[in-house]
Amino acid sequence: MSFLRKDESEARRVEKLTRITDVLVERIDRLEAGRGSAWSMFQAAVALEQEVEARTRELEQALADLSERNRELAVARAAAEEANRSKTRFLRAASHDLLQPLSAAKLFLSALTDSPLDDFQSELAQRLSGAFDSVEELMHAVLDISRLDSQRIEFQRKPVDLAALFRRLAIEYAPMAESKGLRLSFVPSSAVVESDPVFLRRIAQNLISNAIKYTDSGGVLVGVRRRAGQAWIEVRDTGIGIAAEDRTRVFDEFQRIARDGGAPGMGLGLSIVRRACAKLGHPIAMDSTPGRGTVFRIGLPLVEPGVSAGAPGAGRAGPSLRGRVALVVENDDAMRRAYELLLGDRLGMVARVAGATTEALAMMGDEPPDVVIADYNLNNDDTGLRSIESLRRAAGLPVPAILVTARRDPDIGRACMAMAVPMLEKPLRPEELQAVLQRLLG
Repeated sequence: MSFLRKDESEARRVEKLTRITDVLVERIDRLEAGRGSAWSMFQAAVALEQEVEARTRELEQALADLSERNRELAVARAAAEEANRSKTRFLRAASHDLLQPLSAAKLFLSALTDSPLDDFQSELAQRLSGAFDSVEELMHAVLDISRLDSQRIEFQRKPVDLAALFRRLAIEYAPMAESKGLRLSFVPSSAVVESDPVFLRRIAQNLISNAIKYTDSGGVLVGVRRRAGQAWIEVRDTGIGIAAEDRTRVFDEFQRIARDGGAPGMGLGLSIVRRACAKLGHPIAMDSTPGRGTVFRIGLPLVEPGVSAGAPGAGRAGPSLRGRVALVVENDDAMRRAYELLLGDRLGMVARVAGATTEALAMMGDEPPDVVIADYNLNNDDTGLRSIESLRRAAGLPVPAILVTARRDPDIGRACMAMAVPMLEKPLRPEELQAVLQRLLG
């Protein structure tokens, strides 16, 4: 079909052709416009793809860097954990060698103070005793912090009779308070609480020692308040007090309250209290007025009446030890001599000393001793527990025994409990050994 007819005029034909041309031009314009939009979209897609590839490469590099940092962090963490384990192993191994001579020195000093001395010699003995006490306190603090920082620490929770604990603490800290002219009072209590006896004693020791150090006049009062099913041990003093801005930092390591005169502390006691209470779940509270004194409170769960309780090494004065036979198994020459002086000269006992299990067995013969005192670390992989077990087996009797050790190992504590053997830590206090001997032989 033709749009142009032969019978049409020239003008009509030109008009039709013009319209057709306009339509074609319009279609071409639309096609060109459409093709331009698609080209733009194609170019945009290509640019976007390039941007995505660049960002992907950056993300991959960031992930690689993060992975490398994580590997470095893992290596650093492993190194830190190994360093901490090495520190713990070192302290555990070194504690015996460090505390052994200190324990012997304190026993020798105890024997010296029991002998006649002039004023100058008495002063020297007192100063030596104070120096040894400071060294002992520092070593115990370092070892306690190491134990509390260890992830493997195990607590022996059991009922603890606070009356027995208070009696022991009163005997232990009365000389320290008397030397400063202070009153140290313990309010009698029938409360029985649940805690680790050893660490509860360490908590109370640090609070009482701290109170005495920072009190120049008046005294220190220790008692118990029952509130909401808990027993709160309170240690009150009339000392210098703690300012509000210092009440948080006093629980940090090596933090001391500024004061004029007086013996400075090490700044570790309250840090040990905080760590031990956090591990045991015992809440701590404190109130203080600068210039008037401070009170620390430790919350402990009460135990139902009728449950047996005790405190390690606690007990009232026992019978005379004179004439009783003590077989000592100790591999250190200085400690053996110190035991002879303490047991023989001071307590009137018959002291037989041996350096190893085999020697102790030969020395015992057919006459079992009244008590065995054995050091845990003996020569040639021998231990005090094996010595006690061998002596009991040879005697055919559960001979009373005491284990003395510088190692704070929960496995040793469990073994002693299983064998019904009291465990004393070095450096050994003569009064503590005497109290346990009187309890065992009573």
